[in-house]
Amino acid sequence: MFRSLRLFNYRTWFVGAMVSNIGAWMQSTALSWTVLTVLTANDATAVGLNMALQFGPQLLLVPISGLIADKYDRRKVLLVTQASMGLLALGLGIIVTTGIVELWHVQVFALMFGVVQAFDMPARQAFVSELVGQADIANAVALNSASFHGARLVGPAVAGLLIALVAPGPVFLINAFTFIAMLIALVRIRTAELQPSPRGAKGLGDIVQGFRYVRKRKDLLIIFVMAFILGTFGLNFAIYISTMTSIEFGAKADTFGILSSAMAIGSVTGALLSARSSRPRWTAIVGGLGMFVVACALAALSPNIVLFAVALAVAGFTAQLFMTNANSMVQLTSAPEVRGRVMALYGAVFMGGTPVGAPIVGWVADIFGPRMGIMVASVTCLVAFIIGAVYWVRVRRDDRMSRTGTLTLPPATESSNIVK
Repeated sequence: MFRSLRLFNYRTWFVGAMVSNIGAWMQSTALSWTVLTVLTANDATAVGLNMALQFGPQLLLVPISGLIADKYDRRKVLLVTQASMGLLALGLGIIVTTGIVELWHVQVFALMFGVVQAFDMPARQAFVSELVGQADIANAVALNSASFHGARLVGPAVAGLLIALVAPGPVFLINAFTFIAMLIALVRIRTAELQPSPRGAKGLGDIVQGFRYVRKRKDLLIIFVMAFILGTFGLNFAIYISTMTSIEFGAKADTFGILSSAMAIGSVTGALLSARSSRPRWTAIVGGLGMFVVACALAALSPNIVLFAVALAVAGFTAQLFMTNANSMVQLTSAPEVRGRVMALYGAVFMGGTPVGAPIVGWVADIFGPRMGIMVASVTCLVAFIIGAVYWVRVRRDDRMSRTGTLTLPPATESSNIVK
């Protein structure tokens, strides 16, 4: 389960990322709560718009961000992006702490964070293969997810407690300082032990190569469609949890933090379970999304806060099964020379739909109530599940027919060998 940690470079990266992720979850919690209860009067649409501004640049900048991830030294790219996000967090913390913050200030900072993250994400995702090599990509991706959601066990709870006892401002300042851990880790990485992939991008003319590559891969297209629907409507839990906490259950910021951590328990469990497998599986991709549909429905129908927390844990577990296996599948089956551009596209379709989905979900929560907002996630992800299930059944049927001699398939590829 933890085999990638035997490598110095990955251990260093893992520790730095864990500290930084705790700060990121603290900021995410404080930001949603500040917009919902301090800067507005429980306006879920405003929370959705803030999320849209943060994730929109990933969609708009995908051609350039993927090109940079494939053309330049990814470690140096990450040094720039991580330092930039640390400075942005510091600036946001200062204006919130001094009390001069207004809603438009937060929206501008969300947009700037989104621009930097658009360049950070594909470089960070593709850098994993350089840290561990091809054989351990799936395990490293799963452990990255465990680190990210393990931090969610701590970050939201601490943020909620600080907001309740002090104010939101110190939370943003703490996040700014956690970026130091990531910068130290990047500096300490032994460059001689990295396993860099071939550089397939040389100029702007290579931007379209990533699009062409994905277009020819039906398996990747199916994953991208499923990820787009999940990212657009399913993973808006900053809206779901904050509105259910404040409006439906009438609770405070500390409860909001605890509920966010409850979801993280399931997410960490799903990531660690995926880490035990040596390769990604279609059963986990399709099955995870199907179970996520059920978990969201249960969350929407939960009569009390305890059952809601349990449903969140199940939603975190099932969503993580999909995300970890889908991410590993995309990385492992993509040609190394286009991996940065493919991961940029994956990130764009996964989170780039948030500018559309988050405001819609926020509007539904405002007009029809938080429970109906969560039902939007359940219904739309049911469509994604059906798309993936139909493809999976057809592939398995064709595979069985080829073994019995009733159908001749093209020569096996790396991606087809992973479909199980």
